[in-house]
Amino acid sequence: MILPRDVITALPKTDLHLHLDGSLRLNTLIELAKERNVELPSYTEEGMNELVFRPHYANLVEYLQGFNYTCAVLIDEEALERVAYELAWDNINEGVRYIEVRFAPQLHIRPGLDLEQVVTSVDRGFKKAEKEYNSSAAVTEKGEPPFHYGIIACAMRFFVAESSPYYHNLIDVFRETPLEEVCSMASLELARAMVRLRDEKGIPIVGFDLAGAEAGHPASEHIKAYNFVHKNFMHKTVHAGEAYGPESIFQAITDLHADRIGHGYHLFSPNLCGPSIANPQQYVDRLCRHIADSRITIEVCMTSNLQTNPAIGKPENHAFGKMLDANLSATLCTDNRLVSHTTVTDELELAIKTFDMSLSQLRNTIVYGFKRSFYFGPYNERRRYVRQVINYYDDIIANYNKSH
Repeated sequence: MILPRDVITALPKTDLHLHLDGSLRLNTLIELAKERNVELPSYTEEGMNELVFRPHYANLVEYLQGFNYTCAVLIDEEALERVAYELAWDNINEGVRYIEVRFAPQLHIRPGLDLEQVVTSVDRGFKKAEKEYNSSAAVTEKGEPPFHYGIIACAMRFFVAESSPYYHNLIDVFRETPLEEVCSMASLELARAMVRLRDEKGIPIVGFDLAGAEAGHPASEHIKAYNFVHKNFMHKTVHAGEAYGPESIFQAITDLHADRIGHGYHLFSPNLCGPSIANPQQYVDRLCRHIADSRITIEVCMTSNLQTNPAIGKPENHAFGKMLDANLSATLCTDNRLVSHTTVTDELELAIKTFDMSLSQLRNTIVYGFKRSFYFGPYNERRRYVRQVINYYDDIIANYNKSH
């Protein structure tokens, strides 16, 4: 199947795996750095793309270097609100109608900027864009689906004192405590704060996430935080299977009650199972069956995976093809629009061309994004919204088929 890019752009879409600090506009990053006296390797877009945000990376560590600069400028309410507002409009302008944006609030806490200020600043930016678009003629007169958003808070599997002033102070206070226990405490503190801000302030904090290096930092160290949000009816997603094997995905599901899996690339990698797994292929088969039966959705980020794991080689080798064959619930996401130089339209176009996706597969992939979202509103409201989106999607495809 081949769909023109303008049709893919027009289709209503989601992005359920979208990092705020990896998705700034490059010109905004440069402008904020100049205003806040943050040193960059270059103060031109061409220079930053050559030195930092390259088309290809040697590994995940190199890929993550860009976040040193993006986080360095997100140090006040004005900057956080601005990048959220711009990110919302960048998505709206390419037909994305629902986003869930994740970030680690504790990375931005510093004197004069507490956790609540960090989260409310981001919320203000998204809310402003949402209000502007949803009151526009496109929605009120033409009947396009409105734009909505949710916020996902990221706990970190591991951090060091240099990660942020907040983490530095935490490590200093608990200097006799093993670092993994400090990381666990930080996750639980974040979980408590997110539930409070959701319940007391009405901020659409729709989910809790665990990010950072998987190897050596097991999800089990964050069980208390996930148990807390689980018991307080907050949705859960976990970065798993990005740089580690199927066991990481299984642990996210069983220990952390994951509703969705971030990346999940190594789901089909029995060779990465540990020595305790007697029959790796059987383990993978059963894990896939469990994911399918439970309708656990995988947030797929093809371009990002190709950049952080050069061993994948060609797009054809990406595991999304196997996910399609297995009829798993999987939706395409950007991960980081700036760092990966991508959009949702780019990701869909890449997958369509690479795996010769049928119209049915494309529809399922996009609809999964809406149906398996952590939508903040009541269930009946969500059902009406999803139905509106599906009808709008079907009308676009029907009109395209008529003209071709």
